[in-house]
Amino acid sequence: MKDLILLEGIEVPAALGVSKAERDMRRPVLIDLELGVSLERAGRSDRLADTLDYAQIYRTVEEVAGTREHRLVEALAERLATALLSSYPIESCTVSVRKFAPVAGHLRHAGVRISRSK
Repeated sequence: MKDLILLEGIEVPAALGVSKAERDMRRPVLIDLELGVSLERAGRSDRLADTLDYAQIYRTVEEVAGTREHRLVEALAERLATALLSSYPIESCTVSVRKFAPVAGHLRHAGVRISRSK
């Protein structure tokens, strides 16, 4: 599969962190998605029905990130990949999750990138 839908810079609040206090803060995380799906039909038809609806995918990301506590960015990424692969007709996905300012000092983000497929 060489076709990809790219959704980059998704920013949603998440209960993410090792400590309970950190999870309670519900700080935003930055998520990028690469969804492996054939785009040939949509490219020919120019119809939304022949591709993935970005708004629906965003809502899935928002729901997974926001309705459950996650201790690790790895766990959040895995849960996102599982939800996307089971909810949409995609063959593969790459999920990047970055947490803002995870430690004191000059570190803008810390995160992970995982790839999963059916």
